[in-house]
Amino acid sequence: MALSARNRLRGTVRSITTQGPMAEVVVDVDGNEVTATITSGSVERLGIAEGDEVTAVVKASDVMVAT
Repeated sequence: MALSARNRLRGTVRSITTQGPMAEVVVDVDGNEVTATITSGSVERLGIAEGDEVTAVVKASDVMVAT
């Protein structure tokens, strides 16, 4: 699948917390955590589980940098 998003972070699913129709997926990317909120249906459809290797794709029109 071709995507316009350039920020692709390969990592391991550390946890999935489901609350009703939404799920929080925490991905370990080289020792850093990236958290995504997706639908519970997407978790089921993608068949992801803790320990799976996934790619977090980030597309944002606004990115802030702080020091």
